[in-house]
Amino acid sequence: MIKQHIIHATQTWLKSFIIAFNICPFARREHERNTIRYQVADTENIEKQLGALIQECEYLDTHTETETTLLILPTGLNDFDDYLDLVAIAEQLLIEQNYEGVYQLASFHPAYRFENDLDDQEDPSNYTNRSPYPMLHIIRETSIDRAVANHPDPESIPVRNIKLTRELGLAKLHALLASCYE
Repeated sequence: MIKQHIIHATQTWLKSFIIAFNICPFARREHERNTIRYQVADTENIEKQLGALIQECEYLDTHTETETTLLILPTGLNDFDDYLDLVAIAEQLLIEQNYEGVYQLASFHPAYRFENDLDDQEDPSNYTNRSPYPMLHIIRETSIDRAVANHPDPESIPVRNIKLTRELGLAKLHALLASCYE
């Protein structure tokens, strides 16, 4: 896969869905400030994928002008359960590498489904975390704390997103995600 196409699809998803529908009220600012780093780890090797995660944490350590990284993992993680296994290992690795409390991971995958929706893969609310490719979003904990403190009602964000995605419906959400590859 060509990395520029992968990054372009991810940027399109961010702009046309995450920002356009205000799924993450904090994304617009970072997009406009050009402080989101897009990195592609185009390998099926889990050790290399995890190595890329730590490399990105190290990059963020030394590049304070970069707010966050979307680490895109386009190969080897098509199966959502395999992806969840990687996420669990990645979270443990952050602890082992002394990044607990420094960085937090958010997870996005084309077949994302919330734990309580294991029987309902087609609940539109799953699209809040569906992306063109599997990815790990590396977020600075201090940024999360600051954003939450400045948001009038952070607990309302997921509730609003569930309501919105259900109103948009599966056909619209599927079309939005599919359009990212164009």
